[in-house]
Amino acid sequence: MNIAIIDYNAGNIYSVVYALKRLGIDPVVTADKETLLSADKVIFPGVGEAGTTMEYLKARKLDQLIRDLKQPVLGICLGMQLMCRFSEEGNADCLGIFDVPVVKFQPEKHEDKIPHIGWNTLTHLKTDLYRGLPEEAFVYFVHSYYVPVNDYTIAETFYIQNFSASIRKDNFYATQFHPEKSGAVGEAILSNFLTKTS
Repeated sequence: MNIAIIDYNAGNIYSVVYALKRLGIDPVVTADKETLLSADKVIFPGVGEAGTTMEYLKARKLDQLIRDLKQPVLGICLGMQLMCRFSEEGNADCLGIFDVPVVKFQPEKHEDKIPHIGWNTLTHLKTDLYRGLPEEAFVYFVHSYYVPVNDYTIAETFYIQNFSASIRKDNFYATQFHPEKSGAVGEAILSNFLTKTS
């Protein structure tokens, strides 16, 4: 299987590479247009700041390329947020694949720490991305901004309020959490993306 990881100005890409290698997949990390368009599946991971990252994508015309992808695409963390319409982080206009905003957590009590870091359970699981997984499975989050629950939501979690742990539209899937850092549950989600999505 030909799996491409989008190479752009963001951290954490190689954690995803190692997770895929544990599943027997040797992905290519690339920003090459033809390689990305011809891949069986594409992963758009990342850790970084939305505004500067969108500027980087636009300068290299990767923004339109990502919108044009027809195969299954999985956005992870910042990748998910950049797939949305707008992010409060840097007041950035994003890719607009999902017509929803990304907003900053607002602490409601003293123990509400931002960024949200740690393990949370998934609920309201939908689509083949979560096939075989039980409700309340634990996954690992690191983020200060979130996507509210919306019509694209395929998994929810709770920190300060309910929010989208995962969204999907057509061939685009995304997770706010890090499957590559979520142990056996994350491995099962990545395996489902590789084998069950179309």
